[in-house]
Amino acid sequence: MESRQRTLVKAVIWNLMGLAMMALVGFLMTGSVRVGGAMALVNTAIGLTTYILYERFWSKVRWGRHV
Repeated sequence: MESRQRTLVKAVIWNLMGLAMMALVGFLMTGSVRVGGAMALVNTAIGLTTYILYERFWSKVRWGRHV
């Protein structure tokens, strides 16, 4: 099973990459750094939360594991 700290670090790194990509896409779509950045922050907050919950859920599922 994965530790909570490892799950959190993975989630933060993944979401930092996503934040950068979403900010770029938001800027390209709107032409505004402020709007693109706001879109990226909201998306990252939602994504980080759901990713952590998803990982923690699957860490408890025994299906498909080989011990």
